[in-house]
Amino acid sequence: MIDRPTARTSDICLLLRSHAEQRWLSHEVLPVLRQLEQRDSLPEEQLGAALAYLEVLWIEASQRAAETDAAYLELQVESLYGEAPLHGKARSYHAAVVRLREAIARHVVQLVAAPREERSEDHASSC
Repeated sequence: MIDRPTARTSDICLLLRSHAEQRWLSHEVLPVLRQLEQRDSLPEEQLGAALAYLEVLWIEASQRAAETDAAYLELQVESLYGEAPLHGKARSYHAAVVRLREAIARHVVQLVAAPREERSEDHASSC
């Protein structure tokens, strides 16, 4: 086994990145998503701003996801030199965060696409 500093820290890095992404999704994105899914509780004049805010949050979430996935790739490369004790746990945590990310992404896409489709239909009917 090659003794390189990154080989000893790539699993920790992935665990920390995965944890940070999971917290971001759970504490920043999900509350806005839930509020938008319950449109009856949101005044109509605030809907556009809430959707825009969700888009901004999702852009940041995508950047965090890219950082997490880069850490995962680093772990994969380092795994070629031997398995560290936390590699399996880091991979499992990453897989769980990816599933959460994908589930949230489906909802975000539906919510963001729906108002655009409604605006297109309104524009077409007014022409």
